[in-house]
Amino acid sequence: MENHEPFLREAIALSRSAMEHGGGEPFGSVLVRDGEVILRAENTVFSGRDMTNHAEMNLVKLAAQHYDAAFLAGCTLYTSTEPCAMCAGAIYWSGIGSMVFACSETRLGEIAGIGLNVPSRAVLQTGARVVTVVGPTNLEDEAAEVHQQFWPKHLGKA
Repeated sequence: MENHEPFLREAIALSRSAMEHGGGEPFGSVLVRDGEVILRAENTVFSGRDMTNHAEMNLVKLAAQHYDAAFLAGCTLYTSTEPCAMCAGAIYWSGIGSMVFACSETRLGEIAGIGLNVPSRAVLQTGARVVTVVGPTNLEDEAAEVHQQFWPKHLGKA
């Protein structure tokens, strides 16, 4: 079995970075091919003034600028938190072959009380192309901790 932890930890670190410097909400993603991180992105909804600037969307857009779908089929997108329906769709359309997340959409909903609450698997399994999904992982608590630091303050509940 592949060791997902180093890549998920980097995605979690990016989520913390997005929160700490105020660029966005606490989400981060990395794109990996052959055991090497080739792209990184974090959420920039605030700094980009665009609510679609989720970490996964930013990563998919960046990936599309650099690589074709055939190359992306051999890549894995690692993300701190399960992608929303919009991001899952973007992952599908990009051609990325697999996705691994640490914190589930359900856990995020318990912490933040927001979201679409549509599992990424539900979106991805509707497509003609298979996208392998792994998650939540044993790093869910670590990823959720960043959300626990952010959402209560951001939503005025702290």
